[in-house]
Amino acid sequence: MVLLALAVVCALVYVVLRRRDRRMLRNGVLLLATLFFAVLGVTELAAARFPAVEVLIVGAILLFPVGVVVLAGFLIANGVRMFRREGRSLGNMLSLVVGVALVVVVAVLLLLLRSGSTVGEAALLLVLAVAGYVGVVFLVFLLYAVVYGRVGKPREADVVVVLGSGLVRGEVSPLLRSRLDKGLEVWRHSTAQGRAAVMIPSGGQGSDEPRPEGTAMAEYLVAQGVPESAVLPETRSRNTDENLRFSREVQQAAGVTGTVVVATSNYHVMRAAMLARSLGSSAEVVGARTARYYVPSAFLREFVAVVAAHRVAHAVALAVVVAVWAWIAVIALT
Repeated sequence: MVLLALAVVCALVYVVLRRRDRRMLRNGVLLLATLFFAVLGVTELAAARFPAVEVLIVGAILLFPVGVVVLAGFLIANGVRMFRREGRSLGNMLSLVVGVALVVVVAVLLLLLRSGSTVGEAALLLVLAVAGYVGVVFLVFLLYAVVYGRVGKPREADVVVVLGSGLVRGEVSPLLRSRLDKGLEVWRHSTAQGRAAVMIPSGGQGSDEPRPEGTAMAEYLVAQGVPESAVLPETRSRNTDENLRFSREVQQAAGVTGTVVVATSNYHVMRAAMLARSLGSSAEVVGARTARYYVPSAFLREFVAVVAAHRVAHAVALAVVVAVWAWIAVIALT
């Protein structure tokens, strides 16, 4: 019952903080904690009444390494597919890199487990500490990114910002088109409700692009029926941070006020929302569907970017985790 009580407390705090601001990643920590304590509590109660549950728990623990290997195989296969379809770049091959890394970690753990030496056991605990921390942080990010993108999505706005993602021979790419269509969905619903909504297609000109993304995006929006007077292109930005900052400048210059919704790809919603919050914007973010094969590497790229943006905090937290595990290792091995 203690575990279930902890789950209820975490759930209540999660609801309170989510109502204050949906865009904070700490909401994901509380959500994961709620699920963790709830599962443990229910499992404990079930094991007390049904002894067979303990056998299932042991089986699940034993199958966990197999699950990691299966996941590694999936990521490697996805990385190969990304290489063939999207080209050779670190961003496109992240799923391949992570898949190989998981295989290496499992192999190292097996070797350390078989070593039987004190040094091997200490190294085993260290690897588990680091891998465990990274795994938990990733689960928090994955869980809350999915929840944020699917639960409580805004449907109306006075300003709809669409983030650029690159052109293909100067024209809107399929990925960018999906973002524009998601933005159009919000804009059309907003105008149907009587709002004089405007759209800000945001994207500058890359070194391999013949014109700014914002210009091509604006043409697409007008061709889809948005009045030219309601399209305010932003054509200077080079990344998501600049997309949000420069789009706000365009909005302010036009004298447009009200609620803001940002449209991007589904794998990008969490980081875009966190960036909007860090800039002092109240904008919420909605995500467009992306080709399934593209999501694993793209999502891993987003995770790496979020961790890098908070690298000092994660370094401190990881140091604390390693220190605690080292203390446990010293006690266990002496």
